Formats: sequence, C-alpha cells, structure tokens
Amino acid sequence: MQAGERRGRLRQEAAEYYRGHRVPERMEEALNTLFPLRPGDLYGELANYFSKFSKAPVICKLVGRKVLDGVGQPTLEVEIYCTVKNYEKRICSTIMASHSQIPENALPETIEADEKERKDSVHTAVEWVNESLNTMLRDLESTDQCQADKMLGEYFAKKVEEKKEIQKREEEEAAKVIPAPSSCPPTAIPKQKKGGIPVKKVLVKENPIPPAEPAEPVLCGSLAIGGTSLAIAKAGATISRVPLYLYIALLKHDQESPKEMILPLPMVTLLNCEKNLPTKLKLVKEVMLIPPVELSLKQGIERIQDIQKELTRLLEPSGKMPGPQADSKKGKVQSSGKKAPPAPLKRISHLGCLTTGYDNLEQLLLLMQAACKNIGLELGTDMYLAINCAAHQLMDYDREQWSSICWSLGSKCYLIAEDAATHISKLKTDQNINIAMCSGVVLKYINQTKVSDLIELTGILDGQRHITILGSPDGESLDESLVDLAVGLGARFLKLGGLSRGERVAKYNRLLAIEEELAANGTLREAKLEFIDFAAESQPEQLPDVLPAPEQD
Repeated sequence: MQAGERRGRLRQEAAEYYRGHRVPERMEEALNTLFPLRPGDLYGELANYFSKFSKAPVICKLVGRKVLDGVGQPTLEVEIYCTVKNYEKRICSTIMASHSQIPENALPETIEADEKERKDSVHTAVEWVNESLNTMLRDLESTDQCQADKMLGEYFAKKVEEKKEIQKREEEEAAKVIPAPSSCPPTAIPKQKKGGIPVKKVLVKENPIPPAEPAEPVLCGSLAIGGTSLAIAKAGATISRVPLYLYIALLKHDQESPKEMILPLPMVTLLNCEKNLPTKLKLVKEVMLIPPVELSLKQGIERIQDIQKELTRLLEPSGKMPGPQADSKKGKVQSSGKKAPPAPLKRISHLGCLTTGYDNLEQLLLLMQAACKNIGLELGTDMYLAINCAAHQLMDYDREQWSSICWSLGSKCYLIAEDAATHISKLKTDQNINIAMCSGVVLKYINQTKVSDLIELTGILDGQRHITILGSPDGESLDESLVDLAVGLGARFLKLGGLSRGERVAKYNRLLAIEEELAANGTLREAKLEFIDFAAESQPEQLPDVLPAPEQD
C-alpha cells in the first residue's frame, strides 16, 4: 500500500513538473508538425525541434596554454568550453599573434631582454586565463560579447593600477637607498696653456636628429585580454551557427544583418627590403601590390602570382635587370659610370615574401615596372603599387612636413599610418582619432585589444572618412580570425604579407572562401577607391595639437 502511494505521488510530481515546463504541449506540437513531413531521421528532427527550447550555452571553462607562432616565438592560445545541453563541450580556440616593437638594428642585449619579456608576458597571460579570467567569466553567455569585454576591460584596468602601485613603491624604496647628492660639488679646474692662461671651452649647439617614437610599454600578461575577447567572439559565432565575419558585422550594426558586404582589398607584399650597407638609409620596408577592384579576389591573386614569378626571374643572377633610363629632356642616359649589380635574392622573410636589399628607390620602382611590363601589365591600371616607407628615417617628427605631403598627394593616393596605430587605446580620445593627418590607419589585433574596441574604433573611422586597414603583425599564427574581423568590420584593405608561409597563406585561403560564400549568397558588393583631398578640407593652422607625427606607410 505504501509503495503504491509512493508511486502515485511520484507520478503526480512528474506530471506537474512536465506541465510546468510545457512538455506535453510542446511534444504534441512537435508530433503534429513533423508527421506531415515524415523526416527520414525522426529522432534527429525531434532533437532539432526541442533544441530551440534549451538554455543558452554558458561559459564553463577557459584554458590558456603557451604555444608557438609562425616565427617560433611563444604566444598564447585560449580555449573556450561551454555548458551545452547539460554537457561540457569544447567550442573553439584562438591563438594570438605576437608583435615586436624592437627595431631591426637593436643591440643583442636589447633583443635578449625583449625575448625574456615576451616569455614572461605569455607565462603571466596563461596564469590570468586559467585562474582569474576562468573564474570571472564562468556562467556568462558566450553570445554576450559586450558584457565579456566590459569585464575584461575592468580587469585589465585593475591590473594597470596594481602595476603603478608596485612601481611607485619600488621608486620610493630606491629613493631611500640612494644617498642625497653633495651640496658642494667639486669645482672643475680648467686646463691651462703653457703660458698659464686658462682655456675657455666653447659649447657648440647641435641639432640632433629626433629618434624614432619610443615603443609604448606593454603590461605583462596583456595577451590574455585580447585572446579571451576574440575566443569569446568565435564561441558566440559557433553557438549562433553563423560565420565569424557575419557575427562581427551583427555586433557592429546592432544585430541588423547587412544586406551587402564588401570584401577588403588585399595588400600583398612582394618584397621585404633591407639595407645593403649599414651607413645607408632604409628607404622602403615593404613593396606591396593591390589588385584593381574590377577583378575578383581569385583573379587578383593569380595576377599577383604572375608578377611575382617574373620578379623572381629578374632578381636571379641570370635575370635582366632594368637598366639606366634616358633623360627625355636632354636625350642623355642617366648613369653614374658604373653598372649597378642586381640586388641579390636572399630568402623568404617572416612576412612570406622575398627579401632583398636596395639603396636606390628609383631602381626599386623600375624593377616593379619592368616585372609588370614584361607580362603585359601596366602599373596604375592593371595593378596598383603600395609602399611601406621607413618614414622615421626619411623625415623628423615635425607635423608640418607630413601635412604638406598630405595636401600635395592626398587626392591621388592613400597616405596611411601604421606604427602609430599599433595601440588602439591611444587612438580613441573623445570620439576622435588621435593621430596626425592621414587617409587611414592600420589596426592590429594584439595585446589588450578587445573585439569591442575594434568595433568602436572602426565606427569612428567610418564617420570621419578615414579608411580602415586590418594588418597582420610580425609573428602570425595559423589562426584565420583576422580575415573574418576585417570583413565583418568593413575594412577597406587587408594587409596580410606575402603569398608564402602557411600562417599567411591560410588567411588568403580564408578570404577566398568568404568571397565564394558572399557571391553565392548574393551579398557581395564591389569595393570603391576614393581619395581624400586634404587641401580642400583643411588648412595648416586648423590642425589639432595631438601626437607627434607618426611613422607613416
């Protein structure tokens, strides 16, 4: 009797439980909906039907680990695990690209110190992910990017304040140890001539060349912030069953799906230039090609590959380099009397392109022109040239010089800031762009940059008619997320390096796949190239007083 009553109570409790969750009602709806369809996999369709009533997946675990990037340097990988239908499931992972601010001519001890700092930063980032961030973000919905980035930003700000406090205490302790300077320093006795008359020293005022803008200090462990933010965005896209580029576009446009999307034009690096002699200035860092907008991405890359093959042939010892040019006005051949040997073809650089040395900018441009002409192409029509200049070696940080260049050339070409735009936090000031006059900036997803930061900044750039270029850092990985970010954010250009090395080719392949997908969906729109006439829009005295003129491309 008691057992029967117990079973009766359980049946009653079960009925109330299922009715409370509307299970009988929804089961009837499912059966009535699926019967006319008679699906081949009935239970699969039932699972799909009921899955829309399940709870939203939430983050249950973050895993950080040290891995190697494309150039063998340590970097951070972040894995996201979510609770999906009561089970823990690995959703995705992301690998952060590493970025070095050490100049090429740095001393060995500087390079060694940078490597140690990088290792320490990755070690700290792994600890942050596995401990603090793992606890802080647990039970957060993976699709709540705004809240995730807000929490990450607050955590990073707290770490910055902690670092400042530590530095302040260290400075106070150091001040106690260092003895105070003597109040009466010894007076220097001037040298005398044979006659005993003191010799007067005459100080000559020198005008030193301003050094390159110093690298901004990076907080140890900051990779954890950018890596976690991007991993959560990838998890959100996976859970939402949409490509990452579309998920980013939805975040930027407040969940409104764009009717058309523009594919960023690739800036493909063909040459990474070095100095032939240490006494020479490095005039150019990279020579890049941009395919015309009327070509598909596939056609553009194939055309660039043809140019690259011809360029390689010209750079070989047996190749015929472009010779001295005739002066059209005087009818004479411009020559120094010596035949310049062809620049040696050295190796494939970390940028995935050929590395060669040049001291003559004109010779470099003639080489590119000859490579195109030999295969029936014309620069400026069939293919466009882009040059990444070592601007800090060509000019000082006087803003007037750079502004004059913008007024003269801005209506004919793009003048882009790259190194000055490395740190996203410096670019945002009261909804304005805190850089010198330029056509646009190269943004790099590194360190503490968050997805929300890029969305906000590209919105400001769009409103101020600046173009956005997503750039690949030096130490890239096989992670292809940068391409999706560029497409979703509506970047005008994508700077990925050359068409060699797996970590860079993987990104070009991802861009090709997105082009095919957008074309199949009918949402691909052709890009347009529009230049800014700075002379018509501003005058020298109207320039804002912001950062010193940055290194420009």
